[in-house]
Amino acid sequence: MPSNDILNSPYGGKLVDLLISADERDELFSYATSLQSLQLSPRQTFDLEMLACGGFSPLDRFMTEADYRSVVKNMRLADGTLYPIPVTLAVDDVVGFKMGSDVALRDSHNDLLALLTIEEIYETRADLDSESILGTADPKHPFRLELARSGRFNLSGPIRMISLPFHVDNRDIRLTPQDTRDIASRLGRRNVVAFQTRNPIHAAHESMMREAMEAIDGTLLLHPVVGMTKDGDIDHFTRVRVYRAVIEQAFPKDRAFLALLPLAMRMAGPREALFHAIIRRNYGASHFIVGRDHASPGIGSNGEPYYRPSAARELAKSHEKELGIEIMPFDEFVYVPSLRAYFEVTKVPQGETTTSLSGTEIRRDYIERGTPLPSWFTRPEVAEIIAENHPPRHRQGFCVWFTGLSGSGKSTTAELLSQMLLEFGRQSTVLDGDVVRTHLSKGLGFSKEDRDTNILRIGFVASEISRHGGVAICAAVSPYRQARNEVRAMFPADRFIEVFVDTPLNICEDRDTKGMYAKARRGEITNFTGIDDIYEPPAAAEITLKTESTTALENAGSIFEFIKDLGFIDRKHFRNT
Repeated sequence: MPSNDILNSPYGGKLVDLLISADERDELFSYATSLQSLQLSPRQTFDLEMLACGGFSPLDRFMTEADYRSVVKNMRLADGTLYPIPVTLAVDDVVGFKMGSDVALRDSHNDLLALLTIEEIYETRADLDSESILGTADPKHPFRLELARSGRFNLSGPIRMISLPFHVDNRDIRLTPQDTRDIASRLGRRNVVAFQTRNPIHAAHESMMREAMEAIDGTLLLHPVVGMTKDGDIDHFTRVRVYRAVIEQAFPKDRAFLALLPLAMRMAGPREALFHAIIRRNYGASHFIVGRDHASPGIGSNGEPYYRPSAARELAKSHEKELGIEIMPFDEFVYVPSLRAYFEVTKVPQGETTTSLSGTEIRRDYIERGTPLPSWFTRPEVAEIIAENHPPRHRQGFCVWFTGLSGSGKSTTAELLSQMLLEFGRQSTVLDGDVVRTHLSKGLGFSKEDRDTNILRIGFVASEISRHGGVAICAAVSPYRQARNEVRAMFPADRFIEVFVDTPLNICEDRDTKGMYAKARRGEITNFTGIDDIYEPPAAAEITLKTESTTALENAGSIFEFIKDLGFIDRKHFRNT
């Protein structure tokens, strides 16, 4: 539907403006000091920003119970309006929250953002609804893991926005829906095609966008997500440098512009493609590009893609009339060397040879080796930006996570591995479960909740070490599979190595010099893993060790070889071995 028919759509007709006037701000700041505060998670903060600017129109608040349940089941709000993704304000408990009362919404720095008047408090089990929302039961789906630990109660009610979340970076292109509409209107073309991305832009993407622009004689809105994406994605600071280079060099200034989208993605594949289309309609687009495997987190725990590559295109296309935005579906673009041009794979001239690079090939053959990306694949300026921010594999961080019963040999093997890595130029930080409990987790008990908290704390520290290029070696019982999966989700898929130290219980008891198992069997201590509390073995650990038949040194050596094969050790160390 052309952009001048916008008022016929429920999306973006009158954009929501929740910001209060300047005269009210001081008064409400003072009032907020007397209220109960709710510190928002990063996802909730991004969602609040999208509500405030109108990006989530027709929503003007976190969803009511009727809307939530209807969206989960039918992809529609309670009034029948198409809406595929829940937007909720989840809390762990409702102590102190009362119907009709105001609550102050604050960001992670405790800065006041808004007041919410509570009209509904309702209970959900978002983790149980996740299969409907995400279209998969895979427990390792990154958003499913987040839903599993989200609060059981949701709050809903009118919002008075006091201040939008503050962003220090790229403020000139952090544009609201009204801003993007105004720019598109000034550029003067009837049609506007939006392109969604959470990755760097390469030559194939340029060709796709250029083909879409020409097909509709329209303006391009390059609209990358700079909120939450998937762990392991390239940071948005690096990506925005790429987007700026591409928009300045690849497209005429009167035909294309760049705006950043503060969206927290759900990685929900087909449903998310529909969600993205609604959002881009709110930002004034008349057309929306949906490519292959849109908004997918990649490969599931069974080794298969989470979603069919064409599923997102099909679902979005089937609803375009109702949405009032035309879906422009594209397949993969490949390079034809003889013609020095990119073509959609279904439109390659007969008899021509094609070439392309997969994500794995880009990382393995170029980025990790410090080799510049080929000019046919990306602009030299883009290749330089990526190279600056992506060290070779042997300088990248990773985590080795030992799990197993107490006394299984985790700590001993971890310390030996640390020494082996030092010999070959890689320093590591060993986070031992017992040591961590005396410092980082002092005061925590041994309930399931406290154990999960302890594991997630260790995981967070390890992820920060890894993110900055370090090696984290963690040795903790970590008895519960879900908590370990949540830790795994904190890392890029290829930088987390789970090691299951599979030592039988009777051998662990024989090794117990502290007498902890004996005390547990006498009932002197409770909730002891293997005695009166469960241990859930990993379903698919990268490495499984047997300690009754191999020594700790041999086991550490086998892990080292695995790490070496992954490329985390500089090849120069192996010239004489």
